[in-house]
Amino acid sequence: MGELLKRTMYCGEARPSDIGAEAVVNGWVQRSRRLGGLVFCDLRDKTGLVQIVFDEDVPAEVFEKAESLRGEFVVGVRGTVRERESKNEALPTGAVEISARELVIYSEAETPPIYIKDDDKVDENLRLKYRYLDLRKPKMQRNLTFRAEVCRITREYFAGRGFTEVETPVLIKPTPEGARDYLVPSRVNNGHYYALPQSPQMYKQLLMAGGTDRYFQIVKCFRDEDLRADRQPEFTQIDLEMSFVDADEVIRVQEGFLAKLMKETKGIDLPLPLPRMCYREAMGRFGSDKPDTRFGMELVDISDIAADSEFGVFANAVAGGGSVRGICAPGASDSFSRKDIDKLTEACRSYGAKGLSWMRVTDEGVSASFSKFFDDAFFERLSSLFGAKAGDLILIAADRDKVVFDTLGYLRCELAERLGLIPEDRYDFLWVADFPLFEETDEGGISPKHHPFTAPNPEDMGLLGTEPLKVRALAYDIVLNGSEIGGGSIRIHDRELQRRMFEVLGMTEREAQGKFGFLLEAFRYGVPPHGGLAYGLDRLVMILLGEKSIRETIAFPKNQAAEDPVSGAPGEASAEQLAELGLD
Repeated sequence: MGELLKRTMYCGEARPSDIGAEAVVNGWVQRSRRLGGLVFCDLRDKTGLVQIVFDEDVPAEVFEKAESLRGEFVVGVRGTVRERESKNEALPTGAVEISARELVIYSEAETPPIYIKDDDKVDENLRLKYRYLDLRKPKMQRNLTFRAEVCRITREYFAGRGFTEVETPVLIKPTPEGARDYLVPSRVNNGHYYALPQSPQMYKQLLMAGGTDRYFQIVKCFRDEDLRADRQPEFTQIDLEMSFVDADEVIRVQEGFLAKLMKETKGIDLPLPLPRMCYREAMGRFGSDKPDTRFGMELVDISDIAADSEFGVFANAVAGGGSVRGICAPGASDSFSRKDIDKLTEACRSYGAKGLSWMRVTDEGVSASFSKFFDDAFFERLSSLFGAKAGDLILIAADRDKVVFDTLGYLRCELAERLGLIPEDRYDFLWVADFPLFEETDEGGISPKHHPFTAPNPEDMGLLGTEPLKVRALAYDIVLNGSEIGGGSIRIHDRELQRRMFEVLGMTEREAQGKFGFLLEAFRYGVPPHGGLAYGLDRLVMILLGEKSIRETIAFPKNQAAEDPVSGAPGEASAEQLAELGLD
């Protein structure tokens, strides 16, 4: 262990106002070069770069060590801040440099397997394997610092409004919450398992029963599900719950938080109140319950004029209770060939679509994949309904409403991305409310749209036992630029209503007691009306940073195979460990 030089400033802090001052900086060598009788070194830490200069006036042993410097050596330097002769306007520190007189090499480094720069274009799996090197990049340090700032603002805002930060258990009882649980076998109770929480839902409701009144925490959650760019097996929520509130009060408090967050992180004054939209309107206009409202290209329903046509695809869809809808992509007719449309059609099959119908509007007239079934008057009317102009491309889906919405919701965003219709540096927030309380499963049953503790809209209580799929929930999602960043609801606080909810879901009394008995027991002793919301912290930070993947906002994320490339997790357990757990 060599001498430690006590830092007096970070590398990225040196400015002309520091000229003449002694400075001690520590960091990693970005690059080093010999030029005549001088050695130049760019030293980097999490704040940025500063140029270090060693000349032949320094002691011989210092100059010799300076000549040995290579990329990623970890060093400490003592010297004097001076004006830089050849200034670098691209660097915040580019007007100054440090004339060194003392150098300590804390550790040497081999040539790293990835470059320590933002635009290295290296494969993501390699980045994740050497994440500790990847984290040295300026972008990753900015991302982690930004995430920490979001957490600071969160704690400051909610603590200042009467919320108590409470940690809830990580080892809990397995309960159905929509995704697979991660199970943890118990050594003390062989044959029994803990689950890692998908959310703190029931515990935060118990906190309301316990009189906490307003609760929040920044909490790890776990879901064993297939991964994608905005999904990880372990993720972080900003979780909160409030007593004696309705949906409007929960939303009002959240809008204050979002306004503070946008002002302090992006310098944006968020106009309040935020716009709201009901679920049915969102689906009808955008084909999504998390619509991106930064661009148009809204869905157009042509079921009325398509119902009586001789084109079986259209007529059969309407006759079967579905619909015929489409979108008009401005100026896309020349941009998308028949082959391109075929590729889009193939991509839509994953949403259940059997095919797409298309129509091009040109100066010479209309060409369409279904031309032979309609006359010119129909196409003129169709063009008018879509507001189509020459050069536009209309894509139409005909099927069950769910398939139509999912298909066109995907196409709308995909085409907008390809056509450059999405404005940058714009943040569109939207509340979506009045969700269905239930949704139909693939097996023909029903399941909760959110979770089984969501309160039904009192206006629809009469439908609960007869037409449950028509019951609306007192639920609300907050959407940002086409992504759901948070969701919540007013909860059921009446024991009998909660029991009825389980019954409608096909759960026997014994099953309900086995899974949720402790919650039902708490309801016997007085529970206040309550509701709350949870934000996906990783996703929120991702959008605010303009990243495409939440892996860019997490220090040590999992890859697409749910593996940690750094440590090699998940790993195998020894025979002795399995025996202790009763799993041999």
